[in-house]
Amino acid sequence: MTDRPTVYVTRAIPDAGLDRLRERYEVVVWEEKLPPGKSHIESQLREHDAEGLLCLLSDEIDDDVLNASPDLAVVSTYSVGYDHVDLAAAAERDIAVGHTPGVLTETTADLAWSLLMACARRTVEGHDYVAADEWEAWVPTLLMGADVHGATLGIVGLGDIGAATARRAAGFDMDVLYTGRSRKPDRETELVEHGVDATYVDLEDLLTESDFVSLHVPLTEETEGLIGEAELETMAEDAVLVNTARGEVVDTDALDAALDAGEIGRAGLDVTDPEPLPADHRLLRHAPEKLVVTPHIGSSSVATRGRMAEMAAANVEAGIEGEPLPNSALSDAGLE
Repeated sequence: MTDRPTVYVTRAIPDAGLDRLRERYEVVVWEEKLPPGKSHIESQLREHDAEGLLCLLSDEIDDDVLNASPDLAVVSTYSVGYDHVDLAAAAERDIAVGHTPGVLTETTADLAWSLLMACARRTVEGHDYVAADEWEAWVPTLLMGADVHGATLGIVGLGDIGAATARRAAGFDMDVLYTGRSRKPDRETELVEHGVDATYVDLEDLLTESDFVSLHVPLTEETEGLIGEAELETMAEDAVLVNTARGEVVDTDALDAALDAGEIGRAGLDVTDPEPLPADHRLLRHAPEKLVVTPHIGSSSVATRGRMAEMAAANVEAGIEGEPLPNSALSDAGLE
């Protein structure tokens, strides 16, 4: 036995975070590929009288979890988003909550562009074509895609990731439209400095006028199902929809129907509803001709995931030591 505080970690994260925690605490890690159930998290917190919990976006952290250990001082999520944590309940119990903002901005924007380009130039189809030994000659009409240069990019949600995605349009000489709850003159000025003249429009105009639509909004009551049947019908029949935000922002059934009817050209998804997306899900019948799906890897670069681990560990340390968290979700949500 040891007198050192215990931290329960709901999944193996990069060593940059785990090694840091192990220097000061007893660290118990769920080593399985699939996430632990909520009841298991509760039992581990209770069994170890854990003072720290480092969780993932897929873990539901509610009243029951927060009550499992009377010594619980901090919940640190290995993610930017924190809608899976009951912040109000944590605040009532004086349990600090940390997250990892900012670190994945550029990496996620890179992935948004990867999906955009894969859909535009049909690269996944091309790979499958070659792998199937169908490439017998150069064919003038083979896998003709859409030009990206000179096209119109629509950004839904001009936050950090949305702005980073918009910045990359400068190299393709694209027109950039954006929408959100309000116009963002400061963001517009920032983008001008990078050679991008972004124009604020309402959602309907953005969907009507954009060749590529990239989603970058948080999941809230307002944004759940934001892109549904009516919005997809508004888009051009050859337009590409990219979602690296949250799966629930897009109505999956409506997207399936829109791809089936040819109401939009293609979709590139890094997030889905449900998530993970089962291999036999109806939506996947459109892949790869009309659909490219990646398994929520927007932040998955070696450098970014390592930095996220360090940030999550730093939040745990601060919470256990009774210090202000470097990145407090409660503060960002206006609850402290």
